[in-house]
Formats: sequence, C-alpha cells, structure tokens
Amino acid sequence: MHNKNLFPSCILLLLLSSLLSSNVVVVAKDGDKSGNPFTPKGYLIRYWNKHVSNDLPKPWFLLNKASPLNAAQYATYTKLVADQNALTTHLQSFCSSANLMCAPYLSPSLEKHKGDVHFVSYGDKNFTNYGTKEFGLGFNSFKNYTEEENFPVNSFRRYGRDSPHDNQFDNYGPGGNTPVQSFNSYSTNTPGGSGQFTNYAPGANVPDLHFTSYSDHGTGGEQEFKSYGNDGNAGQQSFKSYGRDGNGADSQFTTYGNNTNVDGSAFTNYGQTANGGNQNFTSYGFNGNNPASNFNNYGVGGNGPSETFTSYRDQSNVGDDKFTTYVKDANGGEANFTNYGQSFNEGTDVFTTYGKGGNDPHINFKTYGVNNTFKDYVKDTATFSNYQNKTSQVLASLTEANGGKKVNNRWVEPGKFFREKMLKSGTIMPMPDIKDKMPKRSFLPRVIASKLPFSTSKIDELKKIFHAANDSQVAKMIGDALSECERAPSAGETKQCANSAEDMIDFATSVLGRNVVVRTTENTKGSNGNIMIGSVKGINGGKVTKSVSCHQTLYPSLLYYCHSVPKVRVYEADILDPNSKAKINHGVAICHVDTSLWGPKHGAFIALGSGPGKIEVCHWIFENDMTWATAD
Repeated sequence: MHNKNLFPSCILLLLLSSLLSSNVVVVAKDGDKSGNPFTPKGYLIRYWNKHVSNDLPKPWFLLNKASPLNAAQYATYTKLVADQNALTTHLQSFCSSANLMCAPYLSPSLEKHKGDVHFVSYGDKNFTNYGTKEFGLGFNSFKNYTEEENFPVNSFRRYGRDSPHDNQFDNYGPGGNTPVQSFNSYSTNTPGGSGQFTNYAPGANVPDLHFTSYSDHGTGGEQEFKSYGNDGNAGQQSFKSYGRDGNGADSQFTTYGNNTNVDGSAFTNYGQTANGGNQNFTSYGFNGNNPASNFNNYGVGGNGPSETFTSYRDQSNVGDDKFTTYVKDANGGEANFTNYGQSFNEGTDVFTTYGKGGNDPHINFKTYGVNNTFKDYVKDTATFSNYQNKTSQVLASLTEANGGKKVNNRWVEPGKFFREKMLKSGTIMPMPDIKDKMPKRSFLPRVIASKLPFSTSKIDELKKIFHAANDSQVAKMIGDALSECERAPSAGETKQCANSAEDMIDFATSVLGRNVVVRTTENTKGSNGNIMIGSVKGINGGKVTKSVSCHQTLYPSLLYYCHSVPKVRVYEADILDPNSKAKINHGVAICHVDTSLWGPKHGAFIALGSGPGKIEVCHWIFENDMTWATAD
C-alpha cells in the first residue's frame, strides 16, 4: 500500500535528473528557449498564438522585447509589486533583472589625486579632487568620464585648481541617456598653465548639464573649450562662468549646444571683467531644432581684450532665444559679432544690449537675422553691417541661385522624407540615420505593469517607486512620457501607449482585426549614406490602407506610443549597396497619402517643398519602431 506509486515516482525523478544533467535544451510548447512556459516570454508567445489568427512566421523582433525575468523572478516580483513599498526597497535588483533603466545610487567619493595624473577611464561615482594645488610644472590628462551610461548622475568638483599644470580633459559623459552631469570648477585660480576641455556630454539623450566655472581668476595661459553638449536630444544645459576675472589669458570656446534637438540652454558669463587677453567664441546653438537658448553676459566690464563671437543659433529651426548683454561697460578693445539668429524658420529672438556703456570700444556687428527684437544698440561706437529680414532658407535659395553654396538644415536630413516615386527598383537615394538612439530596455510583464500606477495624477507614487527626486531627470522623463500618453489624439487619430507587448497586440488588433502582420526595417545598414532600391513590394497590393505605427517613448521600462494611421501605403523594399549591388538590408517604408492636417512648417515640406494636402510623404520605419497592417 505504501509503495504503490514509488516506482513511477522514482522513474520520473531519474528522467528529470538525466535531462537536467545533459546539455540538451528542452523547449516546451509555447515556452522560451529555456523550455519554461511560465516565463514572461513564454506567456507572450502563447498570447500571440491566441490573439493573432494567422500562422505566418512569428515577429521575433517584437517577442524578444519581452521581459527577461525567469519564472522564479517573475513570481517574486509579481508578489512584490502588490506591495509597492516592498518593490521600492528592491528597486536596483528589480531594474537589473527586468532590464529597466533606473537611476543608480552613487555614494560620494572623497578621493584626492595628486601628481602628474593620467586617467584613462572613470565612472559610476562622484569625483572630488583631481590635480588640486600641484606646484611646479606638470601635465594632467583625463581621457574618459562615464561613457555611454544610462542615467549617469555625476558630480566632478575640482580639476586642476590652484595649479600651474597644463590640463587636458577629453571626454565627460559622452553618449549618456538622461545624464545628470555637474562639473564644479576647472583650472580655477591657475597661475599660468594651459587648459583644454575637448568634449562635455556630446550626443547625450535628454541631458541635464551644469558647468559652474571654467578657468575663472586665471593668470596667463591659453584656455580652450572645444565642445559642450553638442548633438544632444532635448534636455537642459547651463554654463555659469568661463574665464571670469582672468588676467591676460587667451581663451577660446568652439561650440556650445550645436545640432541639438529641442534643447534649453543657459550661458551666464563669458570673459566677464577680464583684463587683456583675446576671447573667441565660435558657435552657440548652431543648427538646432527649436532651441530655447539664453546667453546672459559676454565680455562685460572687460579691460582692452579682443572679443569675437562668430555665430549664435545660425541655421536653427524656429526656437525662442535671448542674448542679454555683449561687451557692456568694456574699456577699449575690439568686439566683433559675426552672426545672430539666421534661422530656417522664424523663431522668437531677443537681443537686448550691445556695447552699452563702453569706453571707446571698437565694435562691429555683421549680421542679425529674422523676426527679431534688437534693443540698446550703441550706434555711435559701433558698426552694424547687415540686418536681414529673411530666413536662412530664403537667403540660401538666393545664394544658390547666384552660384553660392547651399545651406542645409540638419533637422531635415537627406532621405528623412521622400516621395513615393523613389520606391522603384534601381533608384539611388540617401538614407537617414535610422539607428535607435534609445537605451536598451524590455517590456514589463503585463501582470506587473498593470499593477504600477500610470497616470499624471499618480506621478508621486511612481516617483517614489523609481527613487526619483522632484527635480531629477528621472522625474522629468516619467512626467513627459505620461503627458504624451495622456495628450488628446489629433484629428482622425486613435492612440494608446503600450507598456507591455500584450497591450500593443490588443491595440493593433482592435484597429486592424486579428489577421495582422507587424514589420520593421531589418537592420541599420545603409544609414547616413546612399542606397539603391532593389525589389519593392506593396503591402495589401499597394492599395491605400490603414496601419498602426508604434514608436518608442523614453521611460524606465520599454514603452511605445502607438497610433492608427489612416490613408497610407506600406512598402517592403530590398536595400542594396549602390556600388556592389549586394543586398544589405530589407526596409519597411510608409507613405502618408493624406497630409492635409499636417502643419505647414513640418520638416517634410521644408525638405520636399509644397504644403499640407498637396503631396504624399514617405519615410522609413526606423530601428525598433514598427508598423502593423492587415496580412495579405
């Protein structure tokens, strides 16, 4: 009686032991590669099979975005999320296991680095002192500080302070996602010694950047700052002081916030009350897209220096900018301002004082752009060469007509928008950069995502869960995502944010029915170069149809903004190398047939000409974006 089921149980245990000890990967029906059907990915595969009616090949590019939690972790965090306080105390392990983007906790570092120090790479904690009060000749170099990190929160307090050493800093926070970067002082109170700062947070995504002082109170020595916050995407930047109270030091600032997208930046003091020395600022906010820039003081109260400012937000696209004072109360010297606010599209620019209160300065202002307000211009001590009440776009066309060089607007890069006739075999055309710039993240399992608050009314709860201080970039990122998701749809649009793959499947099938296919461009080959179009296939027979497009939104977990797109034609096309004719990619393109509700200043019309409702506009589906359509 007691041994009735013993033999079958023993056999079962032996079989399980044999399988587990072997190298064979067991794949259970509707499970993931581990063979476990109880993981989030296993659940998602079953969900796809149940809610999509066709037997076409599965879209692994979507299914692989499922949460990487194993079955045990899935069960643990599902239980924890029911008590949000418990989840908060396990946030770092949760973010790591679930492949989320969460802000790290950084303890302060009180390390002091002396002597001729040469750092190659450093990160993940705050930095207090580097080369402070080093006497005698020497050379300090710092190559890389927190490269390409997600949510780097860094503070660099002192670099080369009170030291005559030559200083060089190559890269500070390049390529970070939502970095919060603070640099307190660089080469302050230096008796001689040259300094060079090459890159500060280039290519950052939604940066929050602060630089307090660069080479203030320095004596002699040449100082150069090459690049600050260039190629950034959204975010805020501030630079408080550069070369203030300097004595006889030449300084050069090459670029600040160039090629940024929807950037807010503030520059407070450049060369204020400097004594002698030549100051050169080459470019501020060049080629930006809708920048909001504020430049407060340049060369105010200087004594006899030569001041040159070459370009302020030239070739930018709209924007809201202010320049408060340029060489106010200067004593002698020469001040040159070459270019201000020559925009592609009219923005709102205000320039308040130029050369006011100066003691016999020699001042020149070469060009001032369109739709601007210029106040307090001291005409008796300055020469104003040109006021152009035309946009750079108009000026460029006039220049080109006269054999001059064409001006390009980076924010309508070649190939970003194109006409439908380009999608023909043999066509050679430019392809924009279609690479995904977002941080790598995974979806949350729907069971977990559905239990977390997701509305602006409950943002305080979300900030508590993700350890987001009120003024932090994490809080801003969460708030921006929620606001976009809660925004009222445009005319004719149906929209929904999907913070789980199951939500995305439900939205797409609610719009298109259960017989659907989801597509994306295969890879990023061909980006930023010329391509040749190979064979082309029109989806749904190339007829005007309806689709659902899904685009990533920045959030701790993977989040997509999905919306229905009526009156489109969708195409698949082989992408070839134009020289070898070899296939390098398989692209998906969507052509919007009805553009009547688009704004007249939409980048497509800037690139292609024409206006709303007059032409169709096509574009590629970028990496990790996707478009859904009814299956053929």
